Amino acid sequence: MVGHNGGMGTYLITGASGGIGAATAELLADRGHDLVLVGRSAERLAKVTTGLGSGAHARTQVLYRDAAGSPVPGASPAGRRGAVQSVVLDLAEPRRLEAALAVAGLPERLDGVVHSAGIVDLGPVAEQDADHWIDQLMVNLVAAAELTRLLLPALRAAEGHVVFVNSGSGLRARAGWSAYAASKHGLKALADSLREEEPRLRVTSVYPGRTATEMQRKVRAQEGGPYEPEKFMSAATVARVIVNALETPRDATVTDVSVRS
Repeated sequence: MVGHNGGMGTYLITGASGGIGAATAELLADRGHDLVLVGRSAERLAKVTTGLGSGAHARTQVLYRDAAGSPVPGASPAGRRGAVQSVVLDLAEPRRLEAALAVAGLPERLDGVVHSAGIVDLGPVAEQDADHWIDQLMVNLVAAAELTRLLLPALRAAEGHVVFVNSGSGLRARAGWSAYAASKHGLKALADSLREEEPRLRVTSVYPGRTATEMQRKVRAQEGGPYEPEKFMSAATVARVIVNALETPRDATVTDVSVRS
């Protein structure tokens, strides 16, 4: 996979400190791309960044930066090409994203953005108060829309690709999933509108089924059942689907893909 200009690309990934986001970062690092990893926890991002600079990823130069764009002591180059920049952002407060990004020192060109961050809090409509709705809508939908808006100049410059990691709940809502499903239905609407508005960009929605992640552990706890990761898809499997969509030749776009175990 190469950037639009024929070289290695630069990709920003939200929710990069774990699950599908971290697995996608690993695959892109394997291909030598520059990465911008976004998450809430500086410590967890640093752990992922360190992992990308060792073992199979040793060829990738690792540079950890804070939200102000300053290098963090202790991170050191582990190779001769590529770079990993980490930016700490709280997607629960989308109104603050513009100011945070203004000092983050992001690249002027982005070949792709993978929106992988998300939260879930199950409950029936009778018990989901306004805060439950607002929290899930802010992180899962409003932050994705605002971040996309802010990154559009960099995406346009590279004629890039936007991938929204949606959910089966973005296609069908079930009992107990109303707020989460509403946020994911909205995410599909965001993707579909963006695709028509920005014809020089490629836009993909990925709808994974149950995946072995910490989010799934929380879901199973809320459902009152055991978390048995071997019964679910791995995050690496979903990440491969995402990267395959990114690697699709430029004469086509994978617009929507459902992934089931």
